[in-house]
Amino acid sequence: MSEGVEWALHSCLNLAWIGPGRAVTAARLAAYHELPPAYLNKQLQALARAGIVTSVSGPKGGFRLARGLDRITLMDVVAAIEGPDEAFRCTEIRQHGPGAGGTYAAECAIAGAMGRADLAWRRELVAQTLEDVRERAELQAPTAPDRLRRWFANV
Repeated sequence: MSEGVEWALHSCLNLAWIGPGRAVTAARLAAYHELPPAYLNKQLQALARAGIVTSVSGPKGGFRLARGLDRITLMDVVAAIEGPDEAFRCTEIRQHGPGAGGTYAAECAIAGAMGRADLAWRRELVAQTLEDVRERAELQAPTAPDRLRRWFANV
């Protein structure tokens, strides 16, 4: 999984803490975590295409959440950034080399095991919303939302 997923998740949480009425530029969101603005902008554009954030144009433009954190799953963000494909792609290497032409089951045992693991991972990501993450984050760092809002207010 790319670091873009982490950046996108943090950006969504930051946008929630900033508040629903305020759009924030990719450059400003990037500056908060010292990330490259152009690369974070690509992640935010992917989130916008997926309907997770909206892009607002104009002098007070930027990005804001398109829906509440309770309606955004971790899988929504992962799929927006990484795409919907399974993480493991079987290329049937068992059909190449000295073993080629042997008798094999229709499904490769490795592909089957990896597919089951991918499904379990996806189910777990779908079961967790960004609201769940926000609650845990605020338990771990109760002052984080206020610190973030103060930092973004100084623009």
